[in-house]
Amino acid sequence: MSAHDHEEAAARHHRDAPIELMLVTVSDSRTPETDQGGDRLQALVMNAGHLVRNRQLVPDDADAIRGSITTGLEDASIQAILLTGGTGISPRDGTVEVVRSMIAVELEGYGERFRAISVESIGIAGLLSRACGGVIRRTDGSGVLVFSMPGSVNAVETATTELILPLIAHAAWEVGRR
Repeated sequence: MSAHDHEEAAARHHRDAPIELMLVTVSDSRTPETDQGGDRLQALVMNAGHLVRNRQLVPDDADAIRGSITTGLEDASIQAILLTGGTGISPRDGTVEVVRSMIAVELEGYGERFRAISVESIGIAGLLSRACGGVIRRTDGSGVLVFSMPGSVNAVETATTELILPLIAHAAWEVGRR
């Protein structure tokens, strides 16, 4: 099957069955009322026809981040977990390290392309924008997609509209195949 054939099969499959997501904001300073990046992420995925099954706000703490992801893994309906925040280089930014420690298959191109777009948009400081994605395996062997991105509204908009939404149906279909 060609990549085009796979994309068409995924589109057919998800036309009647939207992707079910968990959204996680990682931040020591945001509250549910000030989480503009999380709000934008939710609006983008819902406008694309996907379902948000769970949305959480957790502190930038490795155990809290891991616990939140584990909660998503325990819900069999969740096909993808999208995380915003905690991707910088300050001492408290730990999202990328936690996600990478949990993934079985890393999608290196996601982070590479995100940084390339960031550099084109904001200049060399875009190299400080860390993002990673991949597949985490559940205990039953099934997979869940995971994508992390910076928490700013602009970064969420870029990662979601340029990378995640165009890819998610195909990737969820591939991960869900038995």
